[in-house]
Amino acid sequence: MEIDVSLGGKSISIDIENPYKADLQGVAKEIADFGVTMGEELSGLDIKGLLRGMIKGVAGCEHGCPADAKSLVYNGYGQFKLNYVDGGILSASCELKDKKSLELKVFPGF
Repeated sequence: MEIDVSLGGKSISIDIENPYKADLQGVAKEIADFGVTMGEELSGLDIKGLLRGMIKGVAGCEHGCPADAKSLVYNGYGQFKLNYVDGGILSASCELKDKKSLELKVFPGF
């Protein structure tokens, strides 16, 4: 599974070897650290909780989109707008204080 994070025209990719045992705290810290390098404070966003839902929604999509992905998109998550893309991809985006956009995409590992 792969997570792409975009902010201010720059991006990073984070590989998740086992989505069922992902180090969400570590991944959230990596994203927060990326935000700091881009001059953005992301501590007010629940990135760890968002990732938990996105990973759960995408894991297993090789057998068809699980209800978790569609449910997450339908219910939303905090300030984030969510979107399901065919192929089992979930994206989440939110506008930050200075009008920059933070976007996370979770790609299944198949």
